[in-house]
Amino acid sequence: MCISAVCGPRSTRSLIRPCCTPSAGPGTSCVKRPRFPRLLASSTFQLTLVYIVLFGASVMLLMGYLYWATIGFMSDQIDETVQAEIKGLAEQYRRQGVGGLISVINERVLRNPKGEALYLLVNRDGFPLAGNLEQWPSAVEDGEGWISFYLTGATLDSELPHIARARVINVQGHYQFLVGRDIYNLLAVRALIERSLVWGVGITLALAVLGGAFMSRSIRRRLEVINQATRRIRSGDLSSRIPRTHSGDEFDELVAHLNKMLDQLEQLMEGIRHVTHNIAHDLRTPLTRLRNRLEFLSRADLSPEVEIQIHEIIDEADQLLNTFNALLRISRIESGGYVTQLECIDLSQLLADCGELYDALAAEKNQTLVLDIQQGICAMADRDLLFQAVVNLLDNAIKYSPEGSSIGLQLRGYKHAIISVWDQGAGIPESERDKVTERFYRIDKDRSTPGNGLGLSMVKAVVELHGGQLELTDNAPGLRVNIILNRAPKREELPGQKAPPGLPPAQA
Repeated sequence: MCISAVCGPRSTRSLIRPCCTPSAGPGTSCVKRPRFPRLLASSTFQLTLVYIVLFGASVMLLMGYLYWATIGFMSDQIDETVQAEIKGLAEQYRRQGVGGLISVINERVLRNPKGEALYLLVNRDGFPLAGNLEQWPSAVEDGEGWISFYLTGATLDSELPHIARARVINVQGHYQFLVGRDIYNLLAVRALIERSLVWGVGITLALAVLGGAFMSRSIRRRLEVINQATRRIRSGDLSSRIPRTHSGDEFDELVAHLNKMLDQLEQLMEGIRHVTHNIAHDLRTPLTRLRNRLEFLSRADLSPEVEIQIHEIIDEADQLLNTFNALLRISRIESGGYVTQLECIDLSQLLADCGELYDALAAEKNQTLVLDIQQGICAMADRDLLFQAVVNLLDNAIKYSPEGSSIGLQLRGYKHAIISVWDQGAGIPESERDKVTERFYRIDKDRSTPGNGLGLSMVKAVVELHGGQLELTDNAPGLRVNIILNRAPKREELPGQKAPPGLPPAQA
């Protein structure tokens, strides 16, 4: 079989050894724009991705080494085989001359019908004397005397090109003979290994990503149990605890320590409430007696100066009594000792009553009380407590707003019932809005204004008792306080309920 050699000089080693390590194209090209931001934001998933990258890099380095070792071994075998044949043919030439060399070459060609072994002997004019190549290739030798060239022929149809790697020997300046090998099998093995590397790395990374997502989701589920418990505790349920799995792992140990800490925290908070309640209760009784005695004394025939001082002392005693009463009420509400009487109340009527009560007080400061009340909004609530919360907000709005300004009382019904009280005063800085609902906390600029710092604490306790939310926002200028409650059907829509006689149905 004759095979033609197509001219085309190529770097010899580049045909056998890759110029770079295999790329993990499929493994990296599968990275898409994040579709699950919450999952990608997870610290667990991010750590898993770091592990995946390190693991993938290690796998690629290992596979790259195996690739180089395998291809290098096969290439070295081909070179050693060609070198051995050259030595054998050179020995035949020394023993039997050109005729003997031609006979040996023709014999080897007959034993190699597939053309994997390549031979060609030419004279000084380039005329072929023996071998299975039709012509001498014009490939350029490398520094080690090797050449590479393409092979063409009727029996060489394949997806990969047939490339020859050969060595050239000059015989006394009269002849040249070429011995080489068709390295198609080497190229096929290399292509197979490269595909295996690409698919292997891609599948490995894909499985690692899926495994990381599964691990992250599993850990997030356990963390979500802790988060749910902390949300319940933050909302005021200090008796809530984190459920344990009793698996003995790190999470279970953490939960055990957290529950112990919560037990201690609940005991401390309960102790503080108990002490506050006792102090307020024990001091209220003697203070009430003192006030009553002063009230009795004020009825006597006293000089105007003494009478004025007694009334000032009575006013201060009333402020202290109001403070103690507020403390007691807050403690009862927060500890669950207050027996609420929840019923379906018409918030529209409740706010109208509050506005009627405080309209005159606002007029004393030349303020305008603006009522914007949507009719037909109901909620399950304790009327007395909710009434007290709203009038506390109105009292604060009037107290901290300048003369001639406007005070607003608004009711809107969406998915929830939203009660809003707004003013045009100085407002509360955003950094202090979470603090003003704490007991006795007052902004520095308001310390000269009469008050005890318990008004918003009382409102917050009432709102949380009703399962609602208290929201403080900027009114620009002033402050807007929103009480957000769950809506209830109108009274006449409840089973067995009728509207009070003489009262027209509320309009939505």
